[in-house]
Amino acid sequence: MPNHLAALAQPNHLPLLKGIRRGIEKESLRVTPQGALADSSHPEALGSALTHGSITTDFSEALLEFITPPVTTPEAALEDLDQIHRYTYRQIGEERLWVNSMPCRLGADNDIPVARYGSSHSGTMKTVYRLGLGLRYGRTMQTIAGIHYNFSLPDEFWRWLHAQERSEESLGDFKTRRYFDLIRNFRRHYWLLIYLFGAAPAVCGSFVEGREHSLQAFQGNNQSLYAPHATSLRMGDLGYNSDAQKSLIVCYNDLASYLSTLCAAISRPYPPYHQLGVKDTEGHYQQLSTGLLQIENEFYSPIRPKNPAQMGETALSALDNRGVEYIEVRCLDLNPFAPLGIDAQQMRFIDSFLLHCLLKESPKTDEDDYRAVQENQDRIVYRGRDPELKLIHNGGEIALTEWAEKLLAEMQPVSDLLDRAWEGEQYRRALDTQRAKVRGEAKTPAAQILEEMAERGQSFSQWAAEKAEQHRTYFLERPLDDAAEERFHQEARDSLQRQADVEAADTGTFEDYLGKYYAQYIFCQR
Repeated sequence: MPNHLAALAQPNHLPLLKGIRRGIEKESLRVTPQGALADSSHPEALGSALTHGSITTDFSEALLEFITPPVTTPEAALEDLDQIHRYTYRQIGEERLWVNSMPCRLGADNDIPVARYGSSHSGTMKTVYRLGLGLRYGRTMQTIAGIHYNFSLPDEFWRWLHAQERSEESLGDFKTRRYFDLIRNFRRHYWLLIYLFGAAPAVCGSFVEGREHSLQAFQGNNQSLYAPHATSLRMGDLGYNSDAQKSLIVCYNDLASYLSTLCAAISRPYPPYHQLGVKDTEGHYQQLSTGLLQIENEFYSPIRPKNPAQMGETALSALDNRGVEYIEVRCLDLNPFAPLGIDAQQMRFIDSFLLHCLLKESPKTDEDDYRAVQENQDRIVYRGRDPELKLIHNGGEIALTEWAEKLLAEMQPVSDLLDRAWEGEQYRRALDTQRAKVRGEAKTPAAQILEEMAERGQSFSQWAAEKAEQHRTYFLERPLDDAAEERFHQEARDSLQRQADVEAADTGTFEDYLGKYYAQYIFCQR
C-alpha cells in the first residue's frame, strides 16, 4: 500500500483519482399522511417500474427505488438524486416518502402489496421472485429500505495499477482480481460503516408483531421497540440476515469461487423451500425455484461485485462473461437527518474507505474468517454503541474503539491523497467528522434518533413521520424548472412504451422463458 500511495501522489498520477465514479440506489416507502403504508399502485406518472432508467420499485408497489447514473463527484450524484425526489413528490399527491430504513406502521403481512411489472415474461419473473421472497421471509421484512452505493475506478487507473504491479494477467482479469481484494477487506471492516452510519436503533411495534425478538419497549411504550446500544437493526436478524442464509458460506477469494458457491445455492433444492413448491395449490407461481436462493440477488450480502446484466442475462453470467465492473455497497441505512438519505461528506468517507480497502494487503479467507465477519456484524448491530464492546480480530478480540482508531489512521493517507487530487480538504474533514464519533465527541445517527425520541416523548413512528413531513416540504418548495420537468415526463412516457414493446415482443411460454434463464447457471458446473 505505501508504494502505491507514494506513486499515486506524483502530480502526473493524481488525476487518476478524479475518475472515481459513484452512483446511488435509494429506496423509500410511499406512506399516507397518517404514516401508514400506501396501498396505491405505482403511479403511472412515474412511468414503468420495469423499464424506467431512474425510478423503479423494489419489493413492494409502495417501495420506490431511485437510481442515479455513475458520475465523478458526490455533488453530481446528489444533484441527480435531488431532481428525482423533486419530480416524484409532485406526482404522488398527499403521500410522503418514509425517511427511515425501518418501515412505517404496517398492517397484516399479506396486505403489503408485492410489486407488479406488467405481463411480459421478464416482468412476471420479477413479480414471482418477490412473491417468493414474501413466502420465504415474510413480506414485512421486505419493507426495509436502504442506500446502495455503487463505486468504480476508471480504466486509466486500472491500466496504471496493472503496470505498477507488473501483472501478466489481462486487464480485465486483473481488475476483477483486485476488486475481490477490495471486497475481502471491505468484509473485514464494514462493521465500521454500520457503527458510524447506522440509523436504525428502533422499530415500530407492528414490524415485529407475532415474531420472536429481543427488543425492549422504548420508555415503556410497546409501540416503539429498540435495543439500547443498537446501530442498525436493518442489518440484524430482524432484517437482511436470515437464518436460512446463515448456512451459506460464500467464498470471495476469486471470481470462480464466488460464482460456484452462489450457483450451488441457486441450483440445489433447499428442503424447506422444496416442500413449499414452486406453484401453489391453484397452479399459480409462488416462487421461482426451490433453491436456497431463487436468483443471486436473494443473497443479502453487505457488498456485491457487479457487471450490468443484459436483457435476460443472469447477474452471475454477466460476471462470468465480462468480469467485475464495479462494486455495490449494501450495508448503509437511510440517514433520516439528510433529505436525500445520504450527503456528500458521507460519500467522501466511503470513497476513502473503499480506496483504502483496495490498496491495503488483502489475504485470502476461509470459513473461520467468514464466521468471524458474521459474528462481528451481529455484535455491531445490537451492541455497537456499547463503549465496552469488543470485536473478533486476528483470532482474538479487540475493543471497537481501538480498532476503529487504527482503521481511521490507516485511511488518513488515502484521504489526504484524494484531497490533493481535488485540491481541497473535504476528504480530511469527512474523516475527522467520523473520528469524532469514535472518540465520543459527536453522536452517531442511531444515538441522535433515540435522544430526539426521548426528548420529544415521541414513538418511533411519530418521530419518523415528523422527519418525513419536513423533507416533503423541503422538496415541494423547490419545483423543477419546466425543461427538467418535461424531461422526466418524457422519460415516464418512453418507459411505458418500452414496457409495451417488451410485452409485444415476447414469444413462447413463461415456463420456457424461465427454463432458458436457469439454463445459464450451467456455466457454474464447469
